[in-house]
Amino acid sequence: MRDYIRKRVVDVSLYIVKTNATVRQAALVFGVSKSTVHKDVTERLPRINKELAEQVKKVLEINKSERHIRGGEATKRKYGVKGASRAS
Repeated sequence: MRDYIRKRVVDVSLYIVKTNATVRQAALVFGVSKSTVHKDVTERLPRINKELAEQVKKVLEINKSERHIRGGEATKRKYGVKGASRAS
């Protein structure tokens, strides 16, 4: 693995652990695609640092379990919904 890739993998991983960032947020910060970040942390990182890989995995699992909430909040912001209830 090339040095610049190895450095990016570690940097992205540390950023995710430190900030509890999503794959999308990390991709924006580091200027790479979501696919690249995902491949870095799921395939490359375990070969470089197993301990860090476990920490990142925990953060990503939490983010995955909360994504439906984030999606609902984004929709609320987009359409300006203020506690509207559904009509029966």
